[in-house]
Amino acid sequence: MRVIDYRKKGDLSIFLSFFRPHLRLFALDMACAFIVSLIDLAYPIVSRTAMRELLPAKAYGTFFLVMGIIVLAYVLRSCLQYIITLWGHTFGIRVEADIREALFTHMQTLGFDFYDHNRTGQLMSRLTTDLFEITELAHHGPEDLFLSVVTILGALAIMATIEWRLALLVAALIPVFLCVIFTRRRAMREASRRVKQKTGAINADIESSLSGMRTAKAFANEPLEENKFRRSNDVYKTSKKLFHREMGIFLSLMEFFVSILSVSVVAAGGWFIMKGSMDLVDLLTFSLYITSFVNPIRKLANFSELFANGTAGFGRFLEIMRTEPKLRDAPDAKELAHVRGEIDIDHVGFAYEAELDVLHDVSFHIPAGRTVAVVGPSGGGKSTLCQLIPRFYDVTSGRILVDGQDVRALTQSSLRRSIGVVQQDVFLFADSILENIRYGKPDATMDEIVRAAKRAEIYDDIMAMPDGFDTYVGERGALLSGGQKQRISIARIFLKDPPILILDEATSALDSLTEVRIQHAFDELAKNRTTLIIAHRLSTIRAAEQILVIEDGRIAEQGTHDELVARGGLFAEMCRTQHLID
Repeated sequence: MRVIDYRKKGDLSIFLSFFRPHLRLFALDMACAFIVSLIDLAYPIVSRTAMRELLPAKAYGTFFLVMGIIVLAYVLRSCLQYIITLWGHTFGIRVEADIREALFTHMQTLGFDFYDHNRTGQLMSRLTTDLFEITELAHHGPEDLFLSVVTILGALAIMATIEWRLALLVAALIPVFLCVIFTRRRAMREASRRVKQKTGAINADIESSLSGMRTAKAFANEPLEENKFRRSNDVYKTSKKLFHREMGIFLSLMEFFVSILSVSVVAAGGWFIMKGSMDLVDLLTFSLYITSFVNPIRKLANFSELFANGTAGFGRFLEIMRTEPKLRDAPDAKELAHVRGEIDIDHVGFAYEAELDVLHDVSFHIPAGRTVAVVGPSGGGKSTLCQLIPRFYDVTSGRILVDGQDVRALTQSSLRRSIGVVQQDVFLFADSILENIRYGKPDATMDEIVRAAKRAEIYDDIMAMPDGFDTYVGERGALLSGGQKQRISIARIFLKDPPILILDEATSALDSLTEVRIQHAFDELAKNRTTLIIAHRLSTIRAAEQILVIEDGRIAEQGTHDELVARGGLFAEMCRTQHLID
């Protein structure tokens, strides 16, 4: 479904749409549940017949035959219960998997702005904890509700044939209980929603703390992290306590109702026996049906909890699914093909927030195959400018052209396939070196991967490792050095082989010796490509044919290295600061 469909359709309609691919399993679950309820309903009335007719008539053979049939019925019930447990949960898991896939797929369409404002731990909570609650509702919800309704209505119908006045009393008490369920459900749902919010928050805090564990240890701030965790955990405990208070009220009222129901039946039945309008066997049968009420009533209570938790989780799921991606392909978007690599920045302005302009009327032209460096003070907008070219964000004003085509008129996938980005903060997946390099071209052959590794000057390092290309890199590449991580990211770009290359502070975190070694790989990588280099270290832009100096979101200077030095402006001052000129 599209975002507009999620916005137009009701919650129940969306929820049931995930049942559709698995209707056979759902039907099997419901059919087994129905037969189980029929067996439960049959036992009291069969027992009544045996006690009133077979035993007084001394039909002992028939009596034990009936008991044997009941035993076989309960054997069948056990088998059906196994099917309900196995295949019912399988149905729930499949629904959960489909919902999780829909959520993850939609998250893939959301832009950088969404992830700028949402913490990873919160999103993880929505993909895991919330969806587990939805699974429980998908499986047990319809089953519990169906079993309860069938058992209660069936029992009332049979009881009415035995003593209608007593059945009427029971029927009058049940709506009171249902009223309690629906009255307390709203409070339980709100309490459950708060628990899920706090669970997401504590997951986000844990994710942040674990990611920053090395920093915490470096500053010997373990006690500080423990206090932060304790505060989050206390908030979670409080919200969970409120939910359990609502559950406690609900369950107490339910237990009171079950007890009152039994007492009412015995009291009224005793009165009818005294009046001679009912016998002891009928009262015993009624008592068996009241006992059979307990299980469906508990299932209704369970359904109420499942409904509260599941709908709260589903609400959080819909919150994301109804979030429109701010960056979308135009309806008539074209594929970017046969890329030359010509880039035009045409009067571009940009702001992350409405009031905070980062770029102001920036214009320049990069011919195909040219290497251009962008330098300037921190916070001037260099990295932002380079995030606009692959359209990670949309310009606020002006336009960006690749080969004369506005990037907003191109499909995002074709545009980004044509651009390779190497950043200062290299991200490696917790996988092998092989798979991290292959990420640049998922269908690459081993020969292509080896060739890319050699061109990135990482091949010898890989071969010196015990497991070679199968070496595990650790979380975010923690088991590798900074230079090795950077060269693996370069190999990934070599494999991708894009016509446009963006190097965003790609060597600023490395030592000078490693930087020199990697610079050779970059020089090789930049050949025959349009290359944009963002750099603080001016020694890394020697190969640039043109230099742009960005200050306060504007182009302060532009020209060749010698021209800018001769001008004696901001660039010359930066060179003097880095001891590149006298």
